[in-house]
Amino acid sequence: MVTNTLKRDLGVLDAVLLGLGSILGTGIFVSIGLAAGIAGGFVVVAIVIAAMVATLNALSSAQLAAAHPVSGGTYEYGYHFLHPIFGFMAGWMFVVAKSASAATAALGFAGYLLAFLGYSRGAIVWVAVAVVILVTIVVLAGARRSNHMNSVVVGFTLFALVCFTAAGFRYGWAGSGAAHGETLSAVRVTPAALLHASALMFVAYAGYGRIATMAEEVRDPRRTIPRAIIATLSVSALLYILVSWAGVRAVGAEFLAQATEGRAAPLEVAAQEFGVPFLPAIVAIGAATAMLGVLLNLVLGLSRVYLAMGRRRDMPVLLARVDAQGRTPWPAVLVTGAVILMLTLIGSVKTTWSFSAFTVLVYYAITNLAALRIPEADRLFPRWIPAGGLIAWLGLAFWVEPRVWLAGLVIGGIGLVWFAIAGGVKRAGGGA
Repeated sequence: MVTNTLKRDLGVLDAVLLGLGSILGTGIFVSIGLAAGIAGGFVVVAIVIAAMVATLNALSSAQLAAAHPVSGGTYEYGYHFLHPIFGFMAGWMFVVAKSASAATAALGFAGYLLAFLGYSRGAIVWVAVAVVILVTIVVLAGARRSNHMNSVVVGFTLFALVCFTAAGFRYGWAGSGAAHGETLSAVRVTPAALLHASALMFVAYAGYGRIATMAEEVRDPRRTIPRAIIATLSVSALLYILVSWAGVRAVGAEFLAQATEGRAAPLEVAAQEFGVPFLPAIVAIGAATAMLGVLLNLVLGLSRVYLAMGRRRDMPVLLARVDAQGRTPWPAVLVTGAVILMLTLIGSVKTTWSFSAFTVLVYYAITNLAALRIPEADRLFPRWIPAGGLIAWLGLAFWVEPRVWLAGLVIGGIGLVWFAIAGGVKRAGGGA
């Protein structure tokens, strides 16, 4: 039997683990180093700013998912609460941004794994390609089986981050980190650099949106989704702040930035300075498994957006197909894996991560616009929350590098052309 409806298999804990698996990966193990290279010791401040912006966006996402619980996230919300063109642009920007983030996760996984095994980075692209293929196969087995794997990944990631944070604070406060350590009073940062770093770190938090894109598979979505998103963001924000503070206190922002540029493994390189037996290995394994979890959850989330876009014929209708058990949109999963694989061949974590920053901020601008249109009877939070999220977007989006947001605008323009073509196909075929 052919169907295009997914079963509601996931509870609150499942949803929280999906969210943590999406957030506690590339952002905390790689992008902290990228942001440190921009904001110096003020990277901790950038993380706090990003967390505040993410909270506003998370609450908007939560009430949208509760009011309209279907797969597709802001793609569906844009259609439902705004206008088809907003919905399409949200879906288009999401698949572009998150495919780039997924490629970053695959490259980060390969970087940490090769560093742990003592091999050079020469094979990083091919290891990353192999893991993309492996994760795509896992996701084809369905969301519940994927979530079992994700639970193991998240558990070890939390253990590794707690070990790093404890050792980093001990090393820094003992005075051992004086050779590398920096204090906020010893460095200067421009507002532009601080906002640029905040924009990069916001992308790290944006994994909470995976919960919203899986809304069709969540039980009792009006209760489950808001609780899961708020819990996920609270835990991840606390960990980001503690880990970055410990790292800067112990080895300094410049050290973290150089380790990211040279080996794409800043926390492992920092852990080697602490002199704690087995800590570098724990961090390396934790980082590798974390980014494996991020990649897993991105493939899950992206495939559900392709599914939603296929249903409306904004993408080929084949992508709306789901297996006979109603658990896996297999054509969408295969397309997701193929797009991520192509971006992985770029081979640069800085390029792929930076490119995702502007496009994901556009996506969440549409999220907040849609949240402003929720009827009062369905509203969980006051209107100032999405209004604040929209203002915050204006404060961050154009502080990324000009070449990045220009590329994002070009990609958006290409999307509009495709939207016009897809509209003609739908009219010719009598589609919705």
